[in-house]
Amino acid sequence: MQRALTLAKRAQGKVNPNPMVGAVIVKNEEIVGEGYHEYYGGPHAEINALVMAGEKAKGADIYVTLEPCSHYGKTPPCAKALVAAGVKRVVIAMVDPNPMVAGKGIQILKENGIEVVTGVLEKEAKKLNEIFIKYITKKLPFVVMKTASTLDGKIATVTGESRWISGEKSREYVHQLRNNLMGIMVGIGTILADDPLLTTRLKDEEGKSPAAIIADSNLRIPLNSKILDTVRDRKIIIGTTESADKNKIEQLQGLGVEIIVTPDLEGKVDLKYLMKEAGSLGIDSILLEGGSTLNFSALKQGIVDKVMCFIAPKLLGGKTAKTSVEGEGINSLSDVINITDMTSTQIGEDILVQGYIEMEEE
Repeated sequence: MQRALTLAKRAQGKVNPNPMVGAVIVKNEEIVGEGYHEYYGGPHAEINALVMAGEKAKGADIYVTLEPCSHYGKTPPCAKALVAAGVKRVVIAMVDPNPMVAGKGIQILKENGIEVVTGVLEKEAKKLNEIFIKYITKKLPFVVMKTASTLDGKIATVTGESRWISGEKSREYVHQLRNNLMGIMVGIGTILADDPLLTTRLKDEEGKSPAAIIADSNLRIPLNSKILDTVRDRKIIIGTTESADKNKIEQLQGLGVEIIVTPDLEGKVDLKYLMKEAGSLGIDSILLEGGSTLNFSALKQGIVDKVMCFIAPKLLGGKTAKTSVEGEGINSLSDVINITDMTSTQIGEDILVQGYIEMEEE
């Protein structure tokens, strides 16, 4: 199964909003076929593995990271293809959370006399497809909040200088994240301060730039902002409120920008509403690269799933120097936002600490 998971990971950033899936066919303790879901709309992992195996698939075992599909979507049902190929046993890492499948693929296999084993490396398979699991069950994007700070928690000097807090390797890693996720989100403060492009730049391959999402409650974005020049190449979405100037809305829409008017939440964009609309547009994942104010709003409104904090071996000091999360803050430790499943990794000279927001039970 580990080989199947490794194959599945090759599809990172290439199949959204579909899951990453890998499959390995084994006969007489020898791999006779393997494959993964290579691109959105393309053949599924099981089909690619069956093509490679050919007649050797008959009587073989197949290890697959996700329950074979049972419905007609972009491709025919994989469960039926496995039946037709005559495989003897199917070993599955995790049941498909998609309500259209959810056990139906397994049922087809069992009804046709095929042995089914589930739950092998299930935890690893779920982590691999954490984006897909949230999106397919809730129709909401999986939001990753990325920050870069010094060892004493500063994201800029007292004069506002912030390039570069993190090292080169960390910045390369972030561009890979942009390539893998479908959206990137900032607040209007970042646009006004830095005038960023928010595009993807990879060293050894051509990357894809994610849809840009901007929270701008009063529509202060200048019409000559650099990011608006990229509207021909990717989707630009601005979340605003009813207080926004109607003429400005029309001007931006004329440029090809998609405007989402959300309820006014204490003078700010309703981020939960914005996420629901982004999900309806097919955006399954968002890299939140906001400033300290937007980061706190995102945490307070409960849209963040995962945090990735790059910590540089530097000290800045300064009581007025900004930190990665500010806003009005939390008054009581009993209301603290807890992080679970934390891990740390060395990225060049920096340390990447990541974990998941502890969700309250619904």
